[in-house]
Amino acid sequence: MSLHFTRASFGRLARRVSLMFLVAMFVVSGAGTAQSQRDNKTQTQSGLSNVQRMDIMRSKLEALKRSLDSAVAAMPAQDPKDKTKADEGRERLRGLGKEVNSVLSEVNDLHAKEDRSDKYDASKLDGLETSVTDLNTRVEGALQATAGARKAGSEQATTTSQAKPEKSGRRLLGLLPGKKNDKYAELTGGVAPGRDRTLFLEATREVRKGNHETGRLLFTTIITTYPDSPYLPIAKLAIADSFYLEGGTSSLIQAGQAYQAWLTYFPTDPLADAAMLKVAETEMRQMGLPTREITHARKAEQRLKVLLQQYPQTKLRPEVEERLRQVQDNLAEHSYSVGLFYRDRYNGKHGGLKGAQDRFKEVIEKYPNFCRRDEVLYNLAWTFTVEEEPDEAAKYYQELVRDFPNSQLVDKAKDQLNIIGAAIPEPDPIKKSLPPCEKPGFMSNMMQEITGSANITTSNSGILITRHGEGTDLIDKAIQNNGQISDNDIRVFQTPKYDAKPSTPGKPNLTPQPKPNATPSDPTPSRPRSTQSPTPQP
Repeated sequence: MSLHFTRASFGRLARRVSLMFLVAMFVVSGAGTAQSQRDNKTQTQSGLSNVQRMDIMRSKLEALKRSLDSAVAAMPAQDPKDKTKADEGRERLRGLGKEVNSVLSEVNDLHAKEDRSDKYDASKLDGLETSVTDLNTRVEGALQATAGARKAGSEQATTTSQAKPEKSGRRLLGLLPGKKNDKYAELTGGVAPGRDRTLFLEATREVRKGNHETGRLLFTTIITTYPDSPYLPIAKLAIADSFYLEGGTSSLIQAGQAYQAWLTYFPTDPLADAAMLKVAETEMRQMGLPTREITHARKAEQRLKVLLQQYPQTKLRPEVEERLRQVQDNLAEHSYSVGLFYRDRYNGKHGGLKGAQDRFKEVIEKYPNFCRRDEVLYNLAWTFTVEEEPDEAAKYYQELVRDFPNSQLVDKAKDQLNIIGAAIPEPDPIKKSLPPCEKPGFMSNMMQEITGSANITTSNSGILITRHGEGTDLIDKAIQNNGQISDNDIRVFQTPKYDAKPSTPGKPNLTPQPKPNATPSDPTPSRPRSTQSPTPQP
């Protein structure tokens, strides 16, 4: 049997081979996409990227390692003839130290693969996070259990040091290190009456200097070594403040977790409402532009609503409501921008009118105080005009004319009402006296796009420790009162104050300091402003 290939049959064969090749490529790319989606799902289950999760685990493990090293160094000298509980405690601490080093090594390996863009199993992060949480609990228990032994070791070390004082370390030509002389080795390692206060003072100084890791180590020593200390609740809160003051994505995430953990231990404390506000502000400080990402905005909104529900009589209510309004303005801006996208698709003959209408309705129903509500009303009415539903369109045009008499869209809305044949309502006299929502200029918009941050007002100070309040902070009151904070001190704290420095000597400036992404010329916090988009002609 002979095969005869003609030009036509050869062309058909070539087309079939090409089709099979395209199908094979589609299957391979589909499998890769599915794998990528699984990886992304693993990455976003906790709301954090894999790098952020590894950074947080690394920070926690390094803190545990430092605490264990200090505790082991403070244990009394081992006697090979006498197997006492001190030896058992030392071995327990060393065993935990080995486990911490092992988990830290795994985290560092995965982090290195992430930095090199190598493939790795992202599901391992879940197991590592569980291990870190378990280790944290076990280390805290071991440090508390060995506090007595470390006290004995501290007394022994004190006697030895008195008999033979150690020479201070010097540096050769100021370059090479001399003999090791850790400033806080004795404080963190030993146990002695009244040392918790010394630790608290030194930790506060270190945090104010910007040495946040050192400060947290000292605060943690109070928690793990002096469980009956009156400074313990304040030390836990100060750790959260140190993360908040440090800033950065990883630190803000840990600050939110630390504030939440403090609320778990002390839910009825007079500062509980302030701690819950800080949890919300950790999310607000991570918010991006409303046109890009709104995960943190949704979390902040949820936190603020829960705060108002759990503490309806809080004296922070005006501040909380202002934060909530700003967050909701960003959420409304997001939904409105999506609606404009669908509107433009419809104008480009690609459909999308229903999607635009749904988004505009969502803004009207969920965010009644949105700064650009007049624009949303006009665009929503326009969608009903296009659908030839004049009654629905007239309802929203009339609301615009009545409630936003100073809007630039009032004349267009009146023209549409005349075309429809609907009545034109009288403007609200109260709202007529209100100034219209301010819109930023070109430079403000450009700077906001460059920074990529939301236009919101938050405090960069903690609850106990502020940026420029040394001597007047709540933590200073706690030091004066042996770890206690009076209700009067808390009332003073809850009086609205900001991070701005006094404008003139002797006169405090109560004007809030705007964030770098806010408009510099604004003296007071106001609604988040955005550029007015062009309105389509019905």
